[in-house]
Amino acid sequence: MAKCQKCGREISRNDGFMHEGQILCEDCYIMIVNRVHACDPLAARAAQRFRKASGFEATKGLTEQQRAIYEFIKSRGKVTSVELFSRFLLSPQELENQIAILRHCEMVKGQKEGNTVYLTTF
Repeated sequence: MAKCQKCGREISRNDGFMHEGQILCEDCYIMIVNRVHACDPLAARAAQRFRKASGFEATKGLTEQQRAIYEFIKSRGKVTSVELFSRFLLSPQELENQIAILRHCEMVKGQKEGNTVYLTTF
């Protein structure tokens, strides 16, 4: 038996995945190698084309969680990541993924004011 070096879960050596010198459980490995990146022009173009071809406008086509995040940002005008963490209780990686998807759909964007980065609607 071994422990995942990211989350600490017990895993058998045969079930572990090596990544950058660390043994990881399947969940942590998938989370690391399948990250959604906010600044991905190809993903943004694909999301926009898909939404247009599907007839999706506004929040149509978003998951319930994505819609809730978008509506929260819209209702506040601008929010920080810390505000989103405390409101939605998601892991940092999951919140980052949801924000990246909303950015690809051109629904939210980052806006820097002084030393603070806010998320706001397009």
